Amino acid sequence: MMAPADLIELWRGGMRESVHQGHAVVADARGIVAAWGDPGAVIFPRSSCKMIQALPLLESGAADAAGLTAEQLALSCASHNGAAIHTSRVANWLAARGLAESDLRCGAHMPADKDENKRLTCSDESPCQLHNNCSGKHAGFLTLNQHLRAGPEYIEVDHPVQTAIKSAFEDVTGETSPGYGIDGCSAPNHACTVTGLARAMAAFAAPQGDSRGRAMERLVQAMCAFPELVAGEGRACTNLMRAMGGRVAVKTGAEAVFVAIAPDRGLGIALKIMDGGTRASEAAITAILVHLGLLDADHPVVATYLTGPQKNWRGIVTGELRRAPGFAG
Repeated sequence: MMAPADLIELWRGGMRESVHQGHAVVADARGIVAAWGDPGAVIFPRSSCKMIQALPLLESGAADAAGLTAEQLALSCASHNGAAIHTSRVANWLAARGLAESDLRCGAHMPADKDENKRLTCSDESPCQLHNNCSGKHAGFLTLNQHLRAGPEYIEVDHPVQTAIKSAFEDVTGETSPGYGIDGCSAPNHACTVTGLARAMAAFAAPQGDSRGRAMERLVQAMCAFPELVAGEGRACTNLMRAMGGRVAVKTGAEAVFVAIAPDRGLGIALKIMDGGTRASEAAITAILVHLGLLDADHPVVATYLTGPQKNWRGIVTGELRRAPGFAG
């Protein structure tokens, strides 16, 4: 097993203060194009693999039978902010299927969206499961579950919904998963290597003409068309997709995982920051996108996540993030 590579550094006062290590792979249909750290490192992809988890929704015919829109497909891949644009759409989706918020199994948490968070904080209303960042994914699970006519506990690892997802996951990663963990939304999350995750993203970038390929293409197109539904205002996924004009789909996962799908180049990208730092995963994916020519180095979003100065609470410049020597340079 290879050691993780230095990917992102924080400098202060002319000295390197911190370093974020990790693993990253760029792949195409033929294999690895570039790699840093250990391509064989086993990780939990967390929410970065939601487009894989959505494949059975389309491949089964459930999405078309339910008349799902591109917006709903984007939400099925989302880790959203719980803003009104997210919760209202998920609520309407459930209602159209004869379902309710109580049918979800993702749990409730306060939304990341500032306006909705303030509204709840200043009222007697508690957050509900619609506010969960994974509620769109779970609405997709429920839609698939209705199509399969299976039981209500769709998050159980041996439930038909989850066995279909595991099968799709192992197919597109090209690996037998060594195990699974329970994600923040209570669904199983299957492990794979960083290469396997990049391989899957490359498959989404250059889909075949079969039913799976058409499902992959529809999901990527939905994400790129509605970046505000995939994450939300102020989020890296939304901002990066907008900056690239809908040509590249990107998706984060908890504990500093990030993926990207670049159909124009047939490339898939996957990375994991070992300390779980979101600051570093956002900087690292930005660095790779610039390195590959997918993102203009002069676009303001690059300064937001990578090259811009670090400031303290008084607005004084205190340091900067840098690509580590040898990484995406």
